[in-house]
Amino acid sequence: MASEKVTACCQALITNNLTISFAESASAGKMCYEFSTVFNSGRILIGGMVCYHSSMKEDLLHIPWGTIEKYSAESAEVTQLMAQNFYRYINSDICVGLTGLTTPGGSETEEKPVGTIFIHIIFSDKEIARRFEFDGNQESIINQAIDAVAELILEEI
Repeated sequence: MASEKVTACCQALITNNLTISFAESASAGKMCYEFSTVFNSGRILIGGMVCYHSSMKEDLLHIPWGTIEKYSAESAEVTQLMAQNFYRYINSDICVGLTGLTTPGGSETEEKPVGTIFIHIIFSDKEIARRFEFDGNQESIINQAIDAVAELILEEI
């Protein structure tokens, strides 16, 4: 069952007749799933793509070769390109890109610890990018990130 924030976001999208799509990495499809569990989600949810491995980001979302090597797979730059490139191919009013570190490893550093999440949201008239650092286990980090996306969208529509 979706959180109160996701439910409120979906209801606002329905009220405003807006559609949404997702390009997910760290959340591995859970964000799209959470939005799908809200009543009447079929009116707003276009769908999503899970690009967990770097090869998927490069091959399917056309992240330029060398970009991931330069910035890392979990970065603001890659998240922005994921959202922008998916938005070009999907007919939705809003497109959300999400990457981050939910477990140790990957591009984890002192400056980018586990819990770091990058979100890039494209609206018809603007784009917003945010970096968060959440505490907790993998599931908690992902749930907090999904709620943060819902809050950001609610603030904008």
